[in-house]
Amino acid sequence: MAATATREEIESRVFAALEEFGAESDQINPDATFESLDIDSLDIAELAQIIDEKFGVEIKSSDAEQIKTVGDVVDLVAARS
Repeated sequence: MAATATREEIESRVFAALEEFGAESDQINPDATFESLDIDSLDIAELAQIIDEKFGVEIKSSDAEQIKTVGDVVDLVAARS
């Protein structure tokens, strides 16, 4: 990736992916948990792949255990991009 992604770009892509997985757009916010959005582990694995392809940030299984909210993912990607 040529330039560092902005937090807004990361958030926008993550929110869009969650909508694609079936989460209600009005429920998606940084404080929302994946459980409350009905996002399962397969969706999270797919989200990790999308993030890797779009931002060049790998989310490892050890990271996934610590990620509970949408904001956690955005923070992790922002810190590593």
